[in-house]
Amino acid sequence: MSRLGKKPVLIPSGVKVDLNGNKDIKISSGSNILTLDIHSTIELSYDASAAQIKVDRKSNERLARAMHGTTVRLLENMIVGVTKGYEKSCQVYGTGFGIVQKGKILEISVGFAKPAPVKIPDGIVLDIKTPNARGGDSPAEFLIKGIDKCLVGQFAASCRSVSPPEPYNGKGVRYTGEVVKRKAGKAFGG
Repeated sequence: MSRLGKKPVLIPSGVKVDLNGNKDIKISSGSNILTLDIHSTIELSYDASAAQIKVDRKSNERLARAMHGTTVRLLENMIVGVTKGYEKSCQVYGTGFGIVQKGKILEISVGFAKPAPVKIPDGIVLDIKTPNARGGDSPAEFLIKGIDKCLVGQFAASCRSVSPPEPYNGKGVRYTGEVVKRKAGKAFGG
């Protein structure tokens, strides 16, 4: 049995759980609401008096075993999301590179003829700290905030995929704290 699945998911105070049969579960805290469709191989039981959710699997098949621990982690991520939220910080390196938010579109300028548009999904809030990069020392920075961990991570990956950091000059979009292995350029004969 999954070691994660053996432990019940504890519900902190102020978090409301609504279990719809064994089809989906809704976790909310204040105005933050997240919903998860329950896989057919998983059974959930909510004990309101103990404030915990017990996750069991219906069979011992490979898929059921895989979904057991995954469901526990998804529920824990939902609880953290509705209470604290998630955030991911990104940086844009390169002279003349920058970012601009226009409504629900984030325009990333990374040396192409036109800025690359990235659609901001519902539930994501951007905080642009520095809109323009100045050389390799001061990058453009922005913070991605949201209650859904998967959505925050996917949007950050979409922004990074516009121009991943290249190894020679380090230009491009990267996560804050990401280490880019640098390569030496061509050595010209003397």
